Formats: sequence, structure tokens, C-alpha cells
Amino acid sequence: IKIHNAISSVAIKDGAVFYYANNLIGNIQSRVNTVSPSINAETAIQRAASYFELGSASGLELISSNGNDFIFTNGGISKNEIPVSLVYTQTRAGNLILSWNLNIHTNNGKDWWSARVDALSGEVIDSNNWILTCNFGDGNHINHSNHKKENTSFNLFKSNSYIVSDGSQYNVFELPISAPNDGERNLITEPADNTASPFGWHDINGVIGAEFNTTRGNNARAMEDLDGNGGIGISADGGPTLNFDFPLDLNQAPLGYLNASLTNLFYVNNMMHDIWYQYGFDEASGNFQENNYGRGGLASDFVFANGQDGSFLNNASFGTPPDGANPGMNMFLWSEPFFFELLTVNTGSVAGAYTAFNPATGVDNNIPGATDVPVTADLILVNDGTAAPTEACNAVVNDLTGKIAVIKRGNCTFVDKIQNAQDAGAVGVIMVNHNNPAGDPAYTEYVNMAGMTTPPFSIPSVFVNNEDGELIIAALESGETLNATLQDRETFQLDGSLDNGIVSHEYGHGISTRLTGGAGTSDCLGNAEQQGEGWSDWFAMMLTIKPGDSGDDARAAVTYSLGQPYDGPGLPDRPYRYSTDMTENPLTYGDTNDPSLVQPHGIGSVWATILWDLSWAYIDKYGYDEDLLNGIGGNNKVMQIVIDGLKLHPCGTGFVQSRDALLAADTALTGGEDQCLIWEVFANRGVGLIASQGSFFSRTDQVESFELPSDTDPTLANCTSLSVDEFNKNDYKIYPNPANNNVFIKTNKNFGEV
Repeated sequence: IKIHNAISSVAIKDGAVFYYANNLIGNIQSRVNTVSPSINAETAIQRAASYFELGSASGLELISSNGNDFIFTNGGISKNEIPVSLVYTQTRAGNLILSWNLNIHTNNGKDWWSARVDALSGEVIDSNNWILTCNFGDGNHINHSNHKKENTSFNLFKSNSYIVSDGSQYNVFELPISAPNDGERNLITEPADNTASPFGWHDINGVIGAEFNTTRGNNARAMEDLDGNGGIGISADGGPTLNFDFPLDLNQAPLGYLNASLTNLFYVNNMMHDIWYQYGFDEASGNFQENNYGRGGLASDFVFANGQDGSFLNNASFGTPPDGANPGMNMFLWSEPFFFELLTVNTGSVAGAYTAFNPATGVDNNIPGATDVPVTADLILVNDGTAAPTEACNAVVNDLTGKIAVIKRGNCTFVDKIQNAQDAGAVGVIMVNHNNPAGDPAYTEYVNMAGMTTPPFSIPSVFVNNEDGELIIAALESGETLNATLQDRETFQLDGSLDNGIVSHEYGHGISTRLTGGAGTSDCLGNAEQQGEGWSDWFAMMLTIKPGDSGDDARAAVTYSLGQPYDGPGLPDRPYRYSTDMTENPLTYGDTNDPSLVQPHGIGSVWATILWDLSWAYIDKYGYDEDLLNGIGGNNKVMQIVIDGLKLHPCGTGFVQSRDALLAADTALTGGEDQCLIWEVFANRGVGLIASQGSFFSRTDQVESFELPSDTDPTLANCTSLSVDEFNKNDYKIYPNPANNNVFIKTNKNFGEV
């Protein structure tokens, strides 16, 4: 009888074991509770169905059996046949409970439960969901349309690298562009890699010539799931020439550009397949392919990628069963962003778009705001002839005819101010909220214009914060002529399939799940400290580094789908944007103990922070190579190390074990040339020499350490350090050393010995 997840990792090079992650369990005889089940496999399925509220399984029939392993029909509760096997499950106390291990892929396709059912009591004692739902959105979407990052000119892949020749073309947000707020689409030709996809992206039989003219092939099948039922939907059709050049107009509902969306979804899935294939996520390691072309592993497991899935909003998910069964990606739509840039100054030194807000609406207020009908006029600062002339609390003495009035808040109601401006001929009002300090995001401070008017006002009014308002006032007082437009805009739902960061994040879950513990299990990343979300954030960011980027830049995991600019704050469950600058992102290993850091996304963000630091340490040392498939830069080297580390660390890994796996991978690959670099990065973030990850079952018993190994440690004999080009007081931090009650200085940049 197998012990569930007692999977050890052994790595061999040149005929010798160089790394061993021991998950064997001792004293088995004293730990097991029984050797004979009291309930049978069919009863275990019924108990699991009840536990997960799936209804009663009906018509269960045994299809096959082999010793302690059984396969049943779907019982009306699963999309697939239901496998059941007898295992032992380890408890927190270390006991081994005889259990039935089974998995149920729910009929709606949204959950894929893997469960252990106590073979004596019928209680579900352990479970995890093979479909990871990332809970990206919070419903608070802000549109900053004028903050699109400029597209730069570069060649992502080196020329003459590939020989796939099928004439295929795809109009997509080409990597490293991350989303529509980061650049424009590009029409690319024959991007399939000859090694990873030797017959192109539309082949499944291993013979030259595409089998499909649609967004379907050996690695992925991208299709719509508008009704959210998880069925087989329509794919984009490129015709016999495989021309997937579809129009994209984001000023409409996503259904209007479905083909362009599915093309982008298909492209990113295939790029994730081809890129990470180069670093070892290949057939033998459990990658996702219909035809493995005789190169090992189990076939028939390409990715079902559902675009514009109608079952949820503001989210994405990826389900990863063991090798040989199809994973599923679900990309949802995102809520319409609030458009807050209602004010655009068209001329002068302060020209640009400004965040502004319409008055509150409802039964208690009939003050109109900006609409989709633009109001364009010169700005004028009001003067009511009093000691506070710009507050417009009295009749205005300057001529506002045909102008947009600029008024300061204070000393009278908004109704009085707007009425006085309208009476003086104004065609619009900009209210400057001096109660709102610079950068204050408390929008409610300046949207609640209380009061009723009879008749209702005929001119629009908007609020701006004090910082922006004072810039405009200063320009007017200096004599500048400022022309401006007040206009609201209709917004539409955003499509996650256009957000390369989300698509690659989801695909990354498949990589980390298949590699951790081996391709034959999908249950090894269910422990409290597991770093799955962190690997996925890292996978996405590694593919969107551009020439000229720097490690101390601040990078959010997702911005476009949240309606934010490229450099926006990103997801709320990542407390900091990713950066090697510890003033921007101060996270260390000890923060994983903080319950306010949500599990698993907050914990994952600490791991991604460390991997991001590691990536830039490699790039600083070896340089950046734009060729993600065949490059030799620091980014390529760290991509290799991380994939190897995923293969080496044990089932149920934590930060310390994953660190050790990276160190072992470097030893195997280079003889240990980068041991110092890896230790410096990890120690700087608290995963130093004596760090402890504690119990598999707990997320609050981690112990951080900033200590480095002794320079006499033999594993450091071959490592090389970075050259010291500069040093200043902002680059170091003093930490306590718990080993000897002393202190030591550790740089937050990799300067070698300091």
C-alpha cells in the first residue's frame, strides 16, 4: 500500500548521487492504524461526493481493478472516470491512516478534487484542488487610458534559429510585451520552435503539414467558452494559409474581438510550451502535448485553453492532473474599469489627462457630471470679488461666458458655487478639493457633492485633487491660456486572454505542479508554505523583461486586467510590487508567518520576490540575452536553474528545501560557480544558513536567518563573486546575527564580499 506523497527526489550525475531530498518515513509498523479498510472504494466515492456537495453518485460501475487500484464510471458527478486506490495518509501527528485516494473532475469543470477518505470512518481527511483559481480581481478597476507604455524596437529571438515552415501568421501582443497597456500588437510569422514543436503549432500526427487551420494543435487548443459550461467551443480559424490576423478594437465588448483574443491565447500557450521546453519542461518531464513524438512521457495531454469563459469574472484558473491527462486553462473577463480621467488639458505647460470624478448621483443629488459628449473650452479661475475670490460663494464678477470655471472648495455648498458659475456663463466647472492632499486616493472625499437644484444644472462639474488643481491654478495665474475638455467615456469589460502575464502565470502552475514530485502526481503543492503562486508570478515576469529594464524597477504581477497603467500597483494580495530595491519591496522570509499575508498568494509573493532578486543577480553578473530559447545570458541561466530546482526539490517543499535544490542545481550545472551569488540573495531575504521552514502542516513556524555560510565551506570553493563597481550607504543593511548576538552587514545588491 502506497504512502501518499512520500516521494523522495534523487538526482544522479556521472553515475553518482549528487542530491537527495528524503521524504521516506520511518517506523512504519508503529504508525499505521490498520491494514484492512472498513468501507469499500465505491462508498469512498459517495462520501467524497457528499463532502464536496456534488450530489449522490448514481450508476457507479467498476471498470477495472488491479490490486488496490480501481477505476469506476463517472457516476454522474465527474467529467472523467473516477480512479480510486488504497493509500496511507500521514497526519500532523505523524500517524499513517489507511485511506482511499480518489479524484473527481466536477461536471462544470471548475473543480478537480483530489481527496483522501478515511478507509475506516469514511471521513475526508485530506484534499486539494488540482484546479488552481488565482482570485486575481477585487472588482476595483481604474482605467488610465493615456498611460500606455511606448513600444520599443527589438528582436526577441535571434535570427536563423528555427526552420518550421508552415506559413503561419499571428497578430498578437508579442513577448516581451505583457498586455495592451504595455505596447501594440505585432504580426509575427512562423514563431514555432523547431526543437520544441518540430512540426509547427497546428500538427498532431508528426507528419509535415498542419492538421488544423484553427487555434488548435499539438500543444494547446484555444476556444471560447462563452456560456461557461466547460464544453468544446469555437476556435479562431486562420484558413488553409494559417493566417490569424484578426482586427482588435478595444473600444467594444470583448465578444467583438473574439478571434483576436483566441489567437493571443493560443500564441502565449505555445510560447510557454516552446520556451520552457528548452530548459527541461519536455515530454519526459510531463509537459503538455497531444503527440510526444516518441520522446518519452505520457501523451494526449495538450492544454484546453478556454477564452472569454462566461462562468466567472475577474479571475483565471489552471487545472493540472498527472501526466497523460489534459490540463485546463480558464480565462475570464474582467469588470469594466471606472474611467476617472474625465479632464484633459489640451494646451499649455500642464497639458495632459487628469484624474477627475463626477459628482455622486441619486435621489439626493441632481448635479450632472461629465458625459460622453465632450465639453471643450478655455479654463478661467473664478473671482467673486471677496476675500476668498476663487471659492465662488458669491456672484462671480469676472466674465465666464463660454469658459470652464475653476473653483476652489470651501465655505459654501457646491450647489451655490456651481450656480454662481453657471449664472456667469460657464459651460463647465472644475472643483479643486483643497481638503484632499496630494496623492490621497480617498475618492469619496471629492465625489459627494450634496444638494439639490431646481431646475437641475445644465453644465457638467468634476472634482480634482488639490495637487492637480493647484498645478492648473498656478498656470492660469501665470497668464497661460489653457484649453481643456470634460468628457466621460464608455468602458467595456477587459479580456484576460490579452493579458500575457495572466496567461503565462496560469500556465506556470502547470509547470510547477508537473515538475514537483514528478509528473505522475499533482498533489505535491498543497502544503501550507508551498510557493506555487510565486513560481507563476516569476514565470510571467521572466518572459516580459525588456532591454533597458533594471532590477530596482517596480513590477506588478498584473495591471492591465485591473484597468491600471503598466506601472500601476497591481494585485491587492501582493503587498509590494516586485523589485530588488528593499525600500520598494522589503519582504523577507519571516513575513510568511504574518497571517495578514494571505495564503497562498501573499506567501507566494515572498518566494517570487526572492526569485526576482536571484534573476537580477544573474543578469547583473552575466548580462541579459533577448533570445529566450537559445540565449546564454543571466536570464537564461537562472531560468535553467529554477526549472532544475523544481525537479530536484521534494514533494511538499518549502523555501529552505527549494533553496537547497537551486544550490544543488548550480553544483550539477557549473560545479558551483554561483553558490556565493545564490547564498547572498537568499540570505538577504532571510533564507540564510540557519533558516528553518518548520512543519509541513504549519504556515506560522518559519524561522528566518540572514547568515551566510563560512567562506571555508567547501561548497563555495568554485564560486565567483560580482565585481564591486560602487557602494553607498543605501546599498547595505545591518542585521542581527542570532548565532553569536553580534551584527553583520549584508548588501541588498550583489557586490560580492563586503
